[in-house]
Amino acid sequence: MAKKSSIEKNLKKKVLVDKFFYKRTLLKKKLYTSNLNYSEYIANYKAFSKFSLNSSPVRLRNRCSLTGRARGFYRLFGVSRIALRELAS
Repeated sequence: MAKKSSIEKNLKKKVLVDKFFYKRTLLKKKLYTSNLNYSEYIANYKAFSKFSLNSSPVRLRNRCSLTGRARGFYRLFGVSRIALRELAS
């Protein structure tokens, strides 16, 4: 069983990712797809850097829904290898 603090920390990150997903994608599109002059690019870059680091989807960790284990996670089932084996037997 994973530590409760690790599980809660990951849940808080999920909330932040969901909250800022739309705003982050719009700013990323502005930054990387349009032809901006340097000052506009810097202004958009500063606006993007004001987001919390934990609002990035890369920071999320896949965890077992039953035990909270982070390693040996089967994405298809949403559980770890150990929990999957217990459920199968």
